[in-house]
Amino acid sequence: MIKATLQQLRLFQAVAHHGSFTRAAEAIHLTQPAVSIQVKRLEETLDTQLFEQMGKRIYLTAAGKELYAACEDVFERLAAFEGTLDELRGEVAGPLNLAAVTTAKYFLPHYLGAFLRQYPKVTPQMKASNRARILERLDENEDDIYIMATLPERDDIEVHTFLRDKLVAFAHPSHPLAKEKNIPLSRFGEERIISREHGSGIRMTVEKLLKEKAVNIEPYMELGSGEAIKQAVMSGIGIAVLSNFSLRMELENRRLVILDVEGLPIPRSWYAIHRKKKHLTPAALKFLEFLQISDLPTLESNF
Repeated sequence: MIKATLQQLRLFQAVAHHGSFTRAAEAIHLTQPAVSIQVKRLEETLDTQLFEQMGKRIYLTAAGKELYAACEDVFERLAAFEGTLDELRGEVAGPLNLAAVTTAKYFLPHYLGAFLRQYPKVTPQMKASNRARILERLDENEDDIYIMATLPERDDIEVHTFLRDKLVAFAHPSHPLAKEKNIPLSRFGEERIISREHGSGIRMTVEKLLKEKAVNIEPYMELGSGEAIKQAVMSGIGIAVLSNFSLRMELENRRLVILDVEGLPIPRSWYAIHRKKKHLTPAALKFLEFLQISDLPTLESNF
């Protein structure tokens, strides 16, 4: 019987996850020496080395990898058990871990806010990043639910559709195309296009449309966030395509205008996905249900 404490296992798991004693200590709000001491005591209890240092980096030993896998399973089961207890008490409570592509930040907080008003004992955590990083988190099974608009081509996920938006072309109000109608896609492609990075769901969708219409473009500039793209367009650098959800404020303030371009807007769906056979907590199951039945008028847009 392993006589390690849960605290020691949690600290070991944090160090293994972050690949650093310092980053693990920062994440769990302890000092680096305190974390190191507890992990050292865990190694002494197990009579085995869990980490090895090469240069400035630390790596899991074979025993460390096995223990890390066991910790992932144990703490996932404990979180599920906590949710089950809440369910048995007739409550929806406990952790809810979400990961979403960056555009979701314009609508997902509306869902979370409404959800928490009904289930205030749920404790959500939301990670927002680009699509590539969210897919990495999906591969590593780090979260309960993942929110994205461009589905990965894989058969180990369950997909739940819950929302629609549109990808629209936009420009500064003084741009020469701002007042034109029925702009050919080829004409659009002649402009200075500001694009998301490779792997972005929005970029993939736009490139698919351009390929279907045999229009080739070379982005004038690549930026890693929708906010940076909006600032560039408002500065008159070029034109771009983003979700209508992300443009609401700038359109209402007339700092940006929608362009009437052939093939645009592009309607698309948003999905909540999770790994098949994933043991979802009662809070995660209830949130999935909530996403699909909720009607939030504030998210509707006529743009």
